[in-house]
Amino acid sequence: MKKTLPLGKLDFPILEQLLKTYGNVTDPRMIVGPKMGEDAAVIEFPDCYLVSKTDPITFATSEIGWYAVHVNANDIATTGAIPKWFMATILLPEKKTTEVEVEKIFSQISEATKFLNISLVGGHTEITHNLNRPIVVGSMFGEVEKNKLVCTSGAKVGDTIILTKGIIIEGTSIIAKEKETELYERGYSDVFIRKCQNFIHTPGLSVVKDALLANIYTVHSMHDPTEGGLSAGLFEIAHASNVGLLIDRNKISIFPESQKLCEEYHLDPLRTITSGALLIVAPPSESEKIINELLKENIHATAIGEVKNKEFGLKIISNNKIQNLDYSSKDEITKIFE
Repeated sequence: MKKTLPLGKLDFPILEQLLKTYGNVTDPRMIVGPKMGEDAAVIEFPDCYLVSKTDPITFATSEIGWYAVHVNANDIATTGAIPKWFMATILLPEKKTTEVEVEKIFSQISEATKFLNISLVGGHTEITHNLNRPIVVGSMFGEVEKNKLVCTSGAKVGDTIILTKGIIIEGTSIIAKEKETELYERGYSDVFIRKCQNFIHTPGLSVVKDALLANIYTVHSMHDPTEGGLSAGLFEIAHASNVGLLIDRNKISIFPESQKLCEEYHLDPLRTITSGALLIVAPPSESEKIINELLKENIHATAIGEVKNKEFGLKIISNNKIQNLDYSSKDEITKIFE
């Protein structure tokens, strides 16, 4: 009997093998193609690089249009590019979708694109058989000067690893929205629940500003950890760059509301979906400048570790004890849907 695959991202080894087997690149203008850890493609044009990205929103429903724009824009910005053009494929459940609900998604997309000064340039919308919730698949395009391109694979031994804001911003909002009734039943206050649900707006899902501010200075790698949480994002940087990492657990910022919800639903905070945070890898001489630049714009930023050689592996230090950093392609958030 064939084993079925679990909910969430494909396991990293399976995905890597598929990309090696089928991810052929024949166009010489392709600067960055399909590769583990690289979330956007980069294509050379005469005066700049075109950066493209596609990502679906499958967990969130109440603000799915807003999510779709920001999640895709984030991956564009982590390359140093400015997000400019957005397309959306909107799949809606049969016998459950009204015109009001469709307009709501369009309105959310419009609001998010205006917020980021992005143009909605096309897409596709349909009522789809056998869906139980809406799905929005976004495609984003942006431009970057050739000398300012940043790749996930650029981390170098000795670099400092910086984390902006804090982890589980997206996860906090998803849990509070999906489990709203249950949280009330468990005694959580309306103020707490509403605050958590609003995390995608405050502190916010977007890392576009974070990335573009950091890229004023010398940056070797940027990555926004999403599914699989911070630990998966760190693994993707290490794997793409062929390096090891040492992370200080005590330096990782987590909002108290996020910590509380992770404890409530027995989720590992380091492996829970965490869009809204940005990982920046930069030379030590630049890291303090980057952190100060972010702090000037009221964006919390902290150095959480350093890049080691590959043989060191992926390690995390907590309470003066160094351990292997556990990571998985399966996000902890899937537990609340099981």
